[in-house]
Amino acid sequence: MAGLNRADNSFVGKWWWSVDRVTLMGLAVLLGVGYVLALAAMPGFSTRLSDPHTIAMIKQILFLGMGGGVMVALSMLNLRQVKLTALGMGIVFFLLTGFTLVHGTDVDGAHRWLALPGITMQPSEFLRPAYIIVSGWCIAEARRTPGFPGKRAALGVFLLTAMMLKMQPDIGMTFLFTMIVLAQFYLDGLDMKWLAMAGVLFLLAAIYAFLFITHVHTRVMMFINPPPGSQAQTALQAFGNGGVWGRGPGEGQVKNWLPDARADFVFAVAGEEFGLFFCAFIILVFAAIVLRAMVRLLAENNLFVMLAGGGLVIAFGLQAFVNMASALSLIPTKGMTLPFISYGGSSALATSIQMGFLLALTRKRPKAELS
Repeated sequence: MAGLNRADNSFVGKWWWSVDRVTLMGLAVLLGVGYVLALAAMPGFSTRLSDPHTIAMIKQILFLGMGGGVMVALSMLNLRQVKLTALGMGIVFFLLTGFTLVHGTDVDGAHRWLALPGITMQPSEFLRPAYIIVSGWCIAEARRTPGFPGKRAALGVFLLTAMMLKMQPDIGMTFLFTMIVLAQFYLDGLDMKWLAMAGVLFLLAAIYAFLFITHVHTRVMMFINPPPGSQAQTALQAFGNGGVWGRGPGEGQVKNWLPDARADFVFAVAGEEFGLFFCAFIILVFAAIVLRAMVRLLAENNLFVMLAGGGLVIAFGLQAFVNMASALSLIPTKGMTLPFISYGGSSALATSIQMGFLLALTRKRPKAELS
């Protein structure tokens, strides 16, 4: 936007000079990488519009474009509008997440998706950014208004949400929500004894999941003693095949062998086709976005902005870490997408909403703006 100058008092001009343009640029780079890998991760690409892989590629590119527009639009909201938008979203997608338990589409024994014309939607993906904002709002309001049960409200909604996610089951999303709520309470000054108690409960929950949830037990055992030809081993082979410079766009083979090459293991596709330096570049972009947001939030005087923004960026960074670490066999495999890069309309749009909220929260604003 070279035509804009600091004297421009138009709505767009005020937005441009107040938004964090470094973070915006980093997110635009990830959208671009997502576009490139939407092409690269499609096996057997055909130019025929009737080809299923072509349709999937076009859908993903459309979702990325829509996501970019949604992110920019949400970044223009003020604090009050962020809260009200998140509250409305939270109510709708909380109910839809519960609805999946009754009428959700069954995929590999899990009921996480709702079938809509032409697409499937995972409501918990959209619930996540809304919950983070509302939870931060409640916790901050408890500080501002003595007697307001904001912390209990945030914790109560979390427990209800975690219960629904466990019933779907979606252990990865349950883990992500748990880390978010712990981070927000920690940023609010949670006493270390409570944090230690939460750590013990988390450990007990992990042991329970390993002992009594079949697919969790299977994934942990496969991580400890991976069988030949497993997804994790195939992904590592893809990184080895790619080497430093990669085999070239469209020349990778892993996408023909891995059922989740476009989603859970898209980082392996990037490694095989574009090489070590490209993967390092992706990691650096994610790290730059997270660190940049954290630095801005540490200088923030508004508790709501710090709690909500901190939750949003921690969820973003943690999700990216889990996906990439799973692809590299550093942790057990987990069905968690790589933000903006993995295939999936729900993931692309939900992450766009999440980062649009973050851009809105980290904008420079007049001190007189009410929280």
